[in-house]
This record gives sequence, C-alpha cells and structure tokens, in this order.
Amino acid sequence: MSHYLKEHYQNEAVPAMMKEFNLSNVMQVPKVKKIVVNVGVGEALDNAKALDAVVEDISVITGQRPIITKARKSIASFKLREGRSIGVKVTLRGEKMWSFLDRLMNIALPRTRDFRGISPNSFDGRGNFTLGVLEQLIFPEIDYDKIDKIRGFEITVVTTAPDDQQGRRLLQLLGMPFVRGEQYG
Repeated sequence: MSHYLKEHYQNEAVPAMMKEFNLSNVMQVPKVKKIVVNVGVGEALDNAKALDAVVEDISVITGQRPIITKARKSIASFKLREGRSIGVKVTLRGEKMWSFLDRLMNIALPRTRDFRGISPNSFDGRGNFTLGVLEQLIFPEIDYDKIDKIRGFEITVVTTAPDDQQGRRLLQLLGMPFVRGEQYG
C-alpha cells in the first residue's frame, strides 16, 4: 500500500531540501526514521486496569501493539519498585509510521481545542522532534464513551537530519502544523 505522505516526501520535500540546503546527493536528505509514542502510566502502580486501558488506546491509535515499559530503578518517594510496569511505548516504522504521521498532522492535531499550531522549538539539537499530546481523544479512532480516563502522551519523530534546522524544515515540508510567525532557528 503506497502512502500519500511518503510520495509527497519523495516528490516534493526531497527536491526542495536538496535545493535549500545545497545537498548534492539524495542520500543526504533527512528522512523520518521512526516515530515513538510513549505513555507514562503512573497510576498503574495502584490500578492494574489502567495499563490495559492505555495498551488498548495506543493500539487503536497506532495500529500496533505497544510494549509495556518497566521501572528501571526503585524510587521510594514515588512508591516505585524496580521492574514494575509504569508505561507503554510503541515504535512505528514504514507504512504504519507514515500513516500515523499523516493522521497526527492532518486529523488529530487540528481537532485539539483552540489549536493554533505546535511550537517549532521542541527539537533536541539533533533534528528529532518531541510533541506532547494532552489527550488521546484528539484521535477520532478513540471512542469517548469507552475510555476510562483522559491521558496525555509523548510522540517523538526521529529523523536522520544532522541538526534542528533541517529536521524542522523536513517536518514543515511534510505538513506539520507549526505555529507561524515564531522565529525559526
């Protein structure tokens, strides 16, 4: 199954970036490598069902079953024991990644209340972009009546860009709804 966004990347974004950043080889053009969706479920310590609910929500949103993340060390003040399940994570590549990115940018984000665009500044210095989503309900696949609780999660778009400027431009060309008018570094 060919994906519109992937074709858009190859036909529009690649030539634009080669020209803009003076790249001589198509292999130098940054690409989206993977997308990691991560949910911390602190209340899983007291409520085992919370984890099941999150696994279900994330499976529906991403089309892929997430793995359960465990605590790496014990933190007494958080009543946390090493090895306890504290979150879920899914790594998307290939078609599922393109499909998720498309739905995130074109359907989910614009459904956010009072949406004015996302900050173009959440890059990590190496061209990767992390976005916090406040509620899983922005994805139309989620049925409001079936969720147990509103939960936020983190989405990291990992690119092969050498720096934030190229990473930002890549996502911009793909259609990421960045806030306009803010200074691009």
